Amino acid sequence: MKRIILAPDSFKGSVTATEACEAIARGIRQVLPEVEIVSLPMADGGEGTVDALVAATGGTRRQAPVRGPLGEDILAVYGMLGETGTRTAIIEMAASSGLPLVPPDQRNPLNTTTYGLGELILDALAQGCKKILLGLGGSATNDGGCGMAQALGSRFYNPAGTEIDTYITGRLIGAISRVDCAELREVIRGVEFVAACDVTNPLLGENGASYTYGPQKGATPEIVRELDANLAHVYDLIEAETGEQVRNISGAGAAGGLGAAVLSFLNAKLERGIELVMRESGFAEKITGADLIITGEGRIDKTSAQGKTLSGIAAAASLRNIPVIALAGSVEEGTAIAQEIGLDAIIPICHKSLPLEQAMAQGKALLELTAAGLAHLKGLRDETD
Repeated sequence: MKRIILAPDSFKGSVTATEACEAIARGIRQVLPEVEIVSLPMADGGEGTVDALVAATGGTRRQAPVRGPLGEDILAVYGMLGETGTRTAIIEMAASSGLPLVPPDQRNPLNTTTYGLGELILDALAQGCKKILLGLGGSATNDGGCGMAQALGSRFYNPAGTEIDTYITGRLIGAISRVDCAELREVIRGVEFVAACDVTNPLLGENGASYTYGPQKGATPEIVRELDANLAHVYDLIEAETGEQVRNISGAGAAGGLGAAVLSFLNAKLERGIELVMRESGFAEKITGADLIITGEGRIDKTSAQGKTLSGIAAAASLRNIPVIALAGSVEEGTAIAQEIGLDAIIPICHKSLPLEQAMAQGKALLELTAAGLAHLKGLRDETD
């Protein structure tokens, strides 16, 4: 064994992907101090994507003052990638407009906005970025991305013909009578947008943004119906203004209609999160010549085979005949999940009898101990000797 790639996702609530790489590396080096270890922390486009791509590309993190989901002043962080010919930013919409930013007793998507996301994009443009990657997961919003568009220069008018000068929310989109995107088009001219989106929901209806995700953001059944009607109303106007019919595109309903917004306002490409992360981190090139890939995540179950981190890594590794072992906090029983994903093995890092809270608190130590045990396997040691 000469070269091992470490490519875990985060163990959510316990260990970040970068911390997982560090812990696994410590365990391996206790047994195989001479082996080359390359750390490529992974993510699937949701939480942790900024950290993963900044770490994998040698990039930097940048902080900017923006509006939060309730219009409050906050500081939000995004990433600037390294190792790229085009100046590229990675922005998680949840950093400015995420559900954890809203206290539980104030959660109502009629009142939240994506305005801060637009401000983060403006900050990235001011840094000279010509490519912007967006993670659409974890939103508190259902404004159809109109807040974002407003921050970027789109103008929204009420029936009296007056421009709406307060930040656009899920409620206010129902009061819009005209949309003007001329200034926004100039602001984003020459900029490429790619959005990580793993959901397939359309914008409207029972499978759309409001009905599917509104309740988890605090919407009652009555509010859900109002949100859906507001989205239908405003996208009649937006589609007429942009000439883009987006409401039925798979993923348009992501993040309270932000999927539709990035398509119509930004002319973005929607892409599976893991595919975006692997491409931008240079994953395929960096694993060439590796003897083993070690990945992992907090829980491995049937959803892990559905275009998530582990399945993406396994697919890339299979093209190069590189074995892949996954470490897991827990594993769903009764399924041939390793074969479904394409993994050579799954190794739980803790015994089922260990209480969840204790296991999560000891995540780093458990990963280090498991990695050391893996390095003791005869096959690995023989290939190293």
